[in-house]
Amino acid sequence: MEIREYLKIDERDVLILWEKCGLIVPWNNALLDIKRKLNVNRELFLVGVGEGKVIATAMGGYDGHRGWINYLAVHPDLRRYGFGREIMEAVEHLLKKMGCPKINLQVRASNKDVISFYQSLDYKDDNVISLGKRLIVDLKD
Repeated sequence: MEIREYLKIDERDVLILWEKCGLIVPWNNALLDIKRKLNVNRELFLVGVGEGKVIATAMGGYDGHRGWINYLAVHPDLRRYGFGREIMEAVEHLLKKMGCPKINLQVRASNKDVISFYQSLDYKDDNVISLGKRLIVDLKD
């Protein structure tokens, strides 16, 4: 797998991958999320490409205090080959180079397989409750 920064030509493949991975949900506009990401830390939006197709993604962010990972995805047929670990290591490396001291991420409590994956990468439960407030209700904005 080749890991590189997201390019506009990847858009369709990324959206298809996220759909296959169950990451597209009604309350988030994935296409709009991509467009917003390209305005902030675009260099932290990585794709993994194999045989000319996007097979993995990781969308990192850094606000000067903490790093974040969103939209980590590996094609369902290609899981357990180390691609998730590889793209996570790549985004972690970029965040570390930026001076990021800690990465946060959110996983639904019911998603035990993904929690186990992150634990295998030394992520720990911070024993916090994640709260959110939607500032833009119309997902077309």
